[in-house]
Amino acid sequence: MSTLAPTPGQTVGPFFGYALPFDGGAELVPPGHPRAIRLQGKVFDGAGQPIPDALVELWQADENGTVAQVEGSRARDGWTFTGFGRTPVDDTGHYSFTTLRPGATEPGRAPFFAITVFARGLLHRLCTRAYLPLDGDAVAADPLLSTVPRDRRATLIVRPDEHGFVFDIRLQGPGETVFLDFGDR
Repeated sequence: MSTLAPTPGQTVGPFFGYALPFDGGAELVPPGHPRAIRLQGKVFDGAGQPIPDALVELWQADENGTVAQVEGSRARDGWTFTGFGRTPVDDTGHYSFTTLRPGATEPGRAPFFAITVFARGLLHRLCTRAYLPLDGDAVAADPLLSTVPRDRRATLIVRPDEHGFVFDIRLQGPGETVFLDFGDR
């Protein structure tokens, strides 16, 4: 019986920049929706430089904490909220989604955006969460956030701005975003 060497890993991309984005991918709700907010930020490498060719996915619950099933959740205005968006970053590493403020999926859980990053040089996608600003009780009650070391939690909290929230993603180095390992690799 011969033993074969494993196939070497391959990096994510560069196909994602032109094959995965789709029209309207950054709009989870239509522009001008009365409760629309913007979630925006930049993706940085380990040296603190913006990454110009990453792709960011967003998954989230709706305002009531409901996670959309296959058909999404139909709003009164006819828009189907699926809770999913995907957008490439621009040449400065900037991304932006038009969406709704997420609700908590269960009592005692903190509302969050689930974020996935694809970028050159990565062997696998990176998954993280972007939590809305929280008080100490909400942090303590959240089963995931409460396990993150206190000095790293800030990398998972969005900053409010005049249009919604800012969430910068640092792939490594000082201030590296906490990434999640789902053990599916």
